[in-house]
Amino acid sequence: MHWAGVSVNVPVWELMGVRVEGFLPAAILPLLLTMVFYLGPLVHCAIDNPDGFTVDLQSVLDVESWKLCVRDAVWLRNQLVAPVTEELVFRGAMLPMLVPCTGPTAAVFTAPLFFGVAHFHHIIEQRRLGKDSMSIILLVAGMQFLYTTVFGAFTAFVFLRTGHVVGPVLCHSFCNSQGLPDLSSALHHPQHSALLFSYLMGVLLFLLLLFPLTDPFFYGTIPVCSLAPPPEAVC
Repeated sequence: MHWAGVSVNVPVWELMGVRVEGFLPAAILPLLLTMVFYLGPLVHCAIDNPDGFTVDLQSVLDVESWKLCVRDAVWLRNQLVAPVTEELVFRGAMLPMLVPCTGPTAAVFTAPLFFGVAHFHHIIEQRRLGKDSMSIILLVAGMQFLYTTVFGAFTAFVFLRTGHVVGPVLCHSFCNSQGLPDLSSALHHPQHSALLFSYLMGVLLFLLLLFPLTDPFFYGTIPVCSLAPPPEAVC
């Protein structure tokens, strides 16, 4: 940015989305938006396990449950370490560098490509395990690249609209806990009509609420947008 002659008038941490102004809505609204998208899977889970919500709530309030989670390296990686580090790198650090060069809109679709490619190391991991053929491993890696890129575009959009990294981190953690929506299972469910309706409503509500819940009005001045060349389409 310095070599390109881009002037930066705010602290680096604020450019990376670590700031106080608008923190509370930035933590709540994008996560709510993501949960709306997962309406179908959440309803699916509630139908199959009616007591699941009560059990999950008790776990959230139980100190011993949290102690077990913190001692679990896989849980720490999926729910804390990966969301924080990946969002700081691929959103907080990368987007402020891309925005002055490409503009906000192009940056939303460019940064996730690096995020998707960064998951190709799983090919080496799966190859070492030797459980699947190379063609299966490459197919899985391709699918992972697709959904990580789509998710990366969403969190990049959230980052530029809110100016906070906390929203992408929480959305990332939530998506890691839920996994990919299992639409095929919903199609073969005894109550498939209700489930398909909830899946459809989740997607429609997500699209309707995407811009209102990420309106910069809730989040104050967005530092990264000061780097954007005109017109500032996303910011």
